[in-house]
Amino acid sequence: MAWSTVLKFTDPLACQAAIQEADVEVFPTARGRFDTEIVEIRFERLWMQRFHSSLPQVITVVQKPDRKAITFLTEPKSRRLQYCGVNVLPGDIIINRTQMMHIRFDADIRSGGMSLPAGELEAAFEAVTGREFSESQQKALMHPDAVSVSRLLSLHKAVGQLAHDAPDVLILPEVGRAFEEQLIHLMVRCLVQGVATMTTTGSRRHDAIVDRFEAFLGANPGRPLYLTEICSAIGTAERTLRAACEQHLGMGPVRYLTLRRMHLVRRALLRADPSNSTVTRIVTDHGFWELGRFSVAYRALFNETPSETLRRPQKHTACLNRPSSLVA
Repeated sequence: MAWSTVLKFTDPLACQAAIQEADVEVFPTARGRFDTEIVEIRFERLWMQRFHSSLPQVITVVQKPDRKAITFLTEPKSRRLQYCGVNVLPGDIIINRTQMMHIRFDADIRSGGMSLPAGELEAAFEAVTGREFSESQQKALMHPDAVSVSRLLSLHKAVGQLAHDAPDVLILPEVGRAFEEQLIHLMVRCLVQGVATMTTTGSRRHDAIVDRFEAFLGANPGRPLYLTEICSAIGTAERTLRAACEQHLGMGPVRYLTLRRMHLVRRALLRADPSNSTVTRIVTDHGFWELGRFSVAYRALFNETPSETLRRPQKHTACLNRPSSLVA
């Protein structure tokens, strides 16, 4: 039986915990209220989502291997979105990969996604086309023909609107099966008729560098890291690492790691007991030594002081799965 839900978030940690088909870390890059809505619909095989978020963000995504997923912009005049350093235009389809992906976007983004169990997308592809879904197609950014993608986006929007306005309709077995079959068919047609974006040697090299960069962060949780140490460990010159991070993340490695560390401090403050924890201890534990400068930067990013965060009532929050820090 199909089911649907509409979730609203004001906290990026709660938002990333709600995404079950991938391991996700959400890093807003600008000050403001984090207003995000996720509409999720699950049919028997197909899962679909629609996202709307108010703040610009960098998101790291690792798709779980038990599902195959695609992502796309849902509006014809959507804000900018980049996938692993490549511009994604309205009508493009990202085929999510199980390796690390970085997606960054501007404020007020609207996007969507669909996924099938591993093996089912290939089976559906073969059933519709009579041929296998090639390995190269599964790692690409696709440009489908305008008619096919327009039909997919229209149906995706209509189902999302039902989840908002009449969720009981989606529970009806015959309705759910009809929508599921149409969505899968349109998904396959878009991939069949799509033209893959060819990556350059330089882009593939930057992909590998950022993968090593993230792997090093994952292998060294909870301790201050120096840029020279990182470059030595991953075998990359500082200038090359900076260029790769600028392409994938929209910022250099120092700024990215500092942004991550600020969010780690916020997570620690939200989870701490104010009766036996102090801002000074938590902040210095994360490698920030100049408390005055830190407080100014923290308030500029989160619109509240560290003390105000510590005094908030505790809520359930998800742990970042690759915590890291960088000595300023």
